[in-house]
Amino acid sequence: MSFIRPEVQAQLWRWREVIAAVLLVCIGLRWAVTGVGLVMATGWALIALAIVMGVVGTQRMRFRARGQGPGIVQVLEGQISYFGPLTGGAIAVSELERVRLDHTAKPAHWLLEQPDRGILAIPVTARGAEDLFDVFAALPGLKTERMLSELHRSGPHQVVIWQRAGAEPAQVRLH
Repeated sequence: MSFIRPEVQAQLWRWREVIAAVLLVCIGLRWAVTGVGLVMATGWALIALAIVMGVVGTQRMRFRARGQGPGIVQVLEGQISYFGPLTGGAIAVSELERVRLDHTAKPAHWLLEQPDRGILAIPVTARGAEDLFDVFAALPGLKTERMLSELHRSGPHQVVIWQRAGAEPAQVRLH
């Protein structure tokens, strides 16, 4: 039995990393202000850790989509798998050539390209799609803030979020 309404519980869960960072700042401030010696140094270290954790938590929170879209995403041992009601597939992270965001689809889709394998389309609202944040953040040269701002834009267009160095330019059709 829960004493918290489900929609409030969902919002708290969405903000979980940021809430944890705020709690760590509070503990760190208490130790830094009232402590002496090693306890004071630990308090300042906790505050620094909490700031980093808060920034990363905010980025993750912005990446999470609201609502439940079709399909399930699974990231396991360097492979991204999507199990959808109409389509699906798997792609190796090490072989990933390009990541695009397609706003023309409803809901928007991540388009993951691998040479000789075609395109894997994953709705941004699919269950487990938040696990893609860690995969995308690990791609060399990807600008996380740009990805997050593009994710929250709308309009009938596709955007190349990341492309492997030396890959051929993306062929994006306008019509």
